[in-house]
Amino acid sequence: MQQPVQTLSQREGYKPSGFTRFLWWLSTAEQDIIVECAIDRNRYAITGMSVLGTWLFATLAWGYFFSTVVNSVLTAILLGIFMGGIILSIDRALIKGINAQNKRKFIPLAFRGVLALTIGTFMAQPALLYLFDKEIHVQISLDNEQRKMDKQQQEDSLFAAQKTFLLKQKSELQQQLDIRYNEVASARDAFIAETDGTGGSHKVGLKDIAQAKKATFEQLNTAYEQEHALTQPKIDAADSAMAAIDAKKQTEQNAYSTLLNDGFLTRIEALQHLIANNAAAAFRYYLLITILVLIELMPVIAKTILPNGTYDEKVRLKEEMEKAIARSNTQKEQALKELYNQTAFEQDSAFIRQFFEEAKQQRKEKMQQQFSEWTANENHGFDGFWEKVKRDMLTKQEN
Repeated sequence: MQQPVQTLSQREGYKPSGFTRFLWWLSTAEQDIIVECAIDRNRYAITGMSVLGTWLFATLAWGYFFSTVVNSVLTAILLGIFMGGIILSIDRALIKGINAQNKRKFIPLAFRGVLALTIGTFMAQPALLYLFDKEIHVQISLDNEQRKMDKQQQEDSLFAAQKTFLLKQKSELQQQLDIRYNEVASARDAFIAETDGTGGSHKVGLKDIAQAKKATFEQLNTAYEQEHALTQPKIDAADSAMAAIDAKKQTEQNAYSTLLNDGFLTRIEALQHLIANNAAAAFRYYLLITILVLIELMPVIAKTILPNGTYDEKVRLKEEMEKAIARSNTQKEQALKELYNQTAFEQDSAFIRQFFEEAKQQRKEKMQQQFSEWTANENHGFDGFWEKVKRDMLTKQEN
């Protein structure tokens, strides 16, 4: 089907869609200029698409990050949108600062690259936590168990001196009781052997020797019971103190266990341990972080590698024209102000001269009147008269 022939003016009447204008806004292009640049329209739309992708990625990454540190889903979403907006503002500022004059300059480009790389590296962390979520939770379980063991060792080290002292005290008391008990047992065995004839004098019955051994046994047994009554409470106190230490350690361990969580820093640490212990995870980690950082670098890369077109030249010329007009307007305004000041100076000078000329005769008459009053009053001195004349008749210099 043959297309209708359009006039030149009709063919030039390009009207972008709302989405295209939005992409131009993302790429910081001036709509009234870019609409006239047929080639650059697509270039800046591509740049806008890269900014849009980075913006959405930043919003999702920050939203997931905040979901790990706050309990409210709505709060996490709002904070993610807020931080995504900040990243969008930074990206628009970065690409706005890249123009034909500094595109090939190393220092500005390096600065923008470092800034984008820093933001991209941090933004990659939440995304990696999401991608390795299952593996990270397994590693968190192992890390938490190691933390419990470390905590147990710290508790043991903290109470080691006190527990060693109690164990030594209990051992010494128990050793003394055992010595006394062994003495009693030996005396009892000697008494029994004497009475049944299996030891000692080998005479059956309670003879003199048996009676003596019995008395020795009873004496030692009485002394043992007395010492046992005094020593056993000390042993029990030591056992109670050690039991209290163990209970306190267990309480601290239980309290510490309740503090273990799967928060953001815990996941980051688990991710680092996972990477250190797993070569496959390490390779994919560095591959993914490179890709995610490139997503943040996309706007800067796109603006840098795309060639300069008519839009940049029009922007440069328009900016130079605005500068020239601004300088011209400033010079004209300065000239007008100088003319106003000069004219005002001339007219004010003429007015002041006329004022003093008109007042000359009146001042002279008033001076004569003052002289007459001073001459008539003999009590007034000349100095006082001069001060009065200066105050009433002389002019004051302007500050």
